Amino acid sequence: MRVGVMIEGQEGLTWERWLRLIDAAEDMGYESLCRSDHLTSLAGDSKRPSLETWTSLTLVAVRTRRIRFGPMVSPVTFYQPALLAKMAVSLDTLSNGRMDLGIGGGWNEPEHATFGIPLPPVKERLDRLEAAARYIRALGVGEPVTLDQPYYGLRKAENYPLPTYGRLRVVVGGRGEKRTLRIAAEFADEWNVTRVDPDGFRQKREVLAQHCAAVRRDPETIARSLMIPLAIGRDRPDVARRIAAARAIFPQMPADDEAWRKASFLAGTPREVVESLKQWEAAGVQRVLLQMLDQEDLAALELFARHVLPHVK
Repeated sequence: MRVGVMIEGQEGLTWERWLRLIDAAEDMGYESLCRSDHLTSLAGDSKRPSLETWTSLTLVAVRTRRIRFGPMVSPVTFYQPALLAKMAVSLDTLSNGRMDLGIGGGWNEPEHATFGIPLPPVKERLDRLEAAARYIRALGVGEPVTLDQPYYGLRKAENYPLPTYGRLRVVVGGRGEKRTLRIAAEFADEWNVTRVDPDGFRQKREVLAQHCAAVRRDPETIARSLMIPLAIGRDRPDVARRIAAARAIFPQMPADDEAWRKASFLAGTPREVVESLKQWEAAGVQRVLLQMLDQEDLAALELFARHVLPHVK
């Protein structure tokens, strides 16, 4: 199992914090560092710092040599796909192929309304996500391409340079079984999901396999990843302190470690976290992205790296 770090960049991310997190992920042995792509706090505090996503990812590309990185995920409501493709390939080549382009349909209605960004109905958003994924793939073929489709068309378009290893790595995020998993089956190199339990993950994995059969694709060519909140501690009081810190940022998080585990989050001592991760691995998860809500808590990342990573990598 590969393990990376996931940061909610809209909840207080500053350059100082980001630099520390980048160095921690690189130096402590984590596989990747991802961050959300939002414009303002989802917890309701609009005065929290919120570094622009793609500018911050450029810093990861030039400051690291090993870890993968990318947005988890960039909503197509924010970007014309030509810009997404151009930005992603630029960071892919800058980092020698370590960039993962995570895309999704967009979902947060208050955020869109605040900044005057249209949020179409769900069907149109998913139509746009499918069209954007097809568009980004078409731009990577290395020759002029014409694409006739709704929303995003191409007319003898080319995009250079090409990705480092010939194909931009695309991650489709979401859990919708009818459309999102169908889009992942056709276009994604990785499917990412959150807020499911192991049984729910198994079910969605089976749905993904069915969609893959429909498009004649081997489902094992699509990596499977999970974004999951983490509250790790050396003992029960230590775990409780980390849960309290998470709830100070996201008050809607469960109140104690038992409630965290009931929600299928990671909470407990290193031994307990290892046991939970083994259950996720048995369900088919190949990469875990640890959702670190307290961006100052590098000690939690170190504790996990020392006492959990060796047992799951």
